[in-house]
Amino acid sequence: MTDVAIKVDHLSKTFRLHTERRNSIKEIFVRGKAPGVHDFHALRDVSFEVPRGSTFGLIGHNGSGKSTLLKILAGVYRPSAGQVLVDGRVSALLELGAGFHGELTGRENVYLNGAILGLSKKQIDRSIDQIIDFAGIGEFIDSPVKVYSSGMYVRLGFSVAVTLDPEILIVDEIIAVGDEEFQRKCFDHLFELRRRGTTIVLVTHSLTLAAELCDQGIWLDHGRPRELGDVSEVINGYLLDVNAKESASRAEAEAAGSHPDGGATVAPSVPRAGSGEIRMTKVTLHDASGVETAFVTPGETCTVRVHYRSTRSLRELTFGLAFIHESGITVAGPNSMQNDRTYDVEPGEGFIDFHSAAFPLQPGAFSISTAIVDKGHTYDYSDRETELRVRADHAVREPGLTRMIGRWSAEPSAPVEGRA
Repeated sequence: MTDVAIKVDHLSKTFRLHTERRNSIKEIFVRGKAPGVHDFHALRDVSFEVPRGSTFGLIGHNGSGKSTLLKILAGVYRPSAGQVLVDGRVSALLELGAGFHGELTGRENVYLNGAILGLSKKQIDRSIDQIIDFAGIGEFIDSPVKVYSSGMYVRLGFSVAVTLDPEILIVDEIIAVGDEEFQRKCFDHLFELRRRGTTIVLVTHSLTLAAELCDQGIWLDHGRPRELGDVSEVINGYLLDVNAKESASRAEAEAAGSHPDGGATVAPSVPRAGSGEIRMTKVTLHDASGVETAFVTPGETCTVRVHYRSTRSLRELTFGLAFIHESGITVAGPNSMQNDRTYDVEPGEGFIDFHSAAFPLQPGAFSISTAIVDKGHTYDYSDRETELRVRADHAVREPGLTRMIGRWSAEPSAPVEGRA
């Protein structure tokens, strides 16, 4: 185990659940034994190793067994089958107030947690000022923790977990409860611990953070391991599966005549602007092969198809689109005049395509507005009637709403004398 900090070998965890409890001998005698006892398999045959000094990520949907696995690594749960070997002093942050005594002050709880971790009072004395400074809860450090807010619990708990020089740090998604400033401080410290060689096991729903921080990872699906290895490959496999399930769900819902959330598949009844001789009937998305798709992938080829119905012959029409983020920001507004393109249409139905070789929007929820105009006259304008979902197939490391296409220099250059 010299080069391996954690080894999990064919681990399984089963909980026995009761749909109805009998809390007294009288209840058992009068009503009989409680019915509905069944086993819930939280983890099934999970195996992996975490090399010393590396960062390991647990990835999966809610209820996949990630937190259960962390609690087994931290010694909170015992495995039902298999083995877990942990070589090093473990510091864990699993849930709000874990290990805190409500009647004790924050300072007293620091000493209590340090003693649980096996540290002497002198060792804690050397770190107490650093812990208090990192937590940033001021005079509340000498108040009972039962009066703390959830954010203060997180601040103190994380400060204790990371400041007492852990050999193995286990962190659940709980740090996401803190405010923006504290989250940044936490993530900066996690990267610093990683550089110092601390072994870290992390549960996070931020796949971007997992890609940046973790070396390896495991994808759990209903307690079973689906993929293990390089974290980028694990994330890619997980996202492809999530996208496929969403696409299938939407296709099934649309075939049944409703959205997955119960709404109608057709655009909502919104009063349209324009004279109405031609109307947009729907907007569809198509991939590089021309196949209609439920969502768009950043950087991939995409076609936005505007379907219309016209009641008369019309000449020199301009078609326009607006892509609007869920926050209300209009991100882009391409129109056919940008390419000196106008269209003549005849009575009946048809469509116009807007083609993007590398779709620039980042993952998120957007709406599409459409316009059909002619020299300042509006025939049809639909305001955000079409939903647009942008989904990644890999961990996105670029912040923002759109992708900035550019080129970085090959290597650093020295400034030219006499120039800024």
